[in-house]
Amino acid sequence: MGTDQTDPQVFQTVVECAKEIGMVPIILKKEQPCYVLSTLLIPLLNVAGYLWGHDIADPETIDRTWMITTGASTGPFGIFDTVGLRTALNITTEQQGSSPDFKPFLDKIQKIIDANKVGIETGQGFYQYPNPEFENPDFLKA
Repeated sequence: MGTDQTDPQVFQTVVECAKEIGMVPIILKKEQPCYVLSTLLIPLLNVAGYLWGHDIADPETIDRTWMITTGASTGPFGIFDTVGLRTALNITTEQQGSSPDFKPFLDKIQKIIDANKVGIETGQGFYQYPNPEFENPDFLKA
């Protein structure tokens, strides 16, 4: 992502360098607060948090639904564990502030963090690591 102050030649050099080292450059045509993946991912994680926070569905059901319908290898709660629950809490707090829609999620996730279950980093978050339940082929059949 360049800005209006980025020299186009410098930008092109970075793109070519990324290709040379085997990366796939994801080019944004305008500057914005997030890259493409985060822009797509944050709404998914927010809705997953809302569903769980309001006791509409449990994390396994939400992940199973996402994995079955999209073919993804993990669902939103597996992603929360990967990025870390402290990060999820901080991002949601920053973006949603004191929204009553997200308070139940923030309260629940804070309790998990307080129990030192912050995701892959500690070996437990919404799932236990290594070998989280969602990696078991039977997870999608339950």
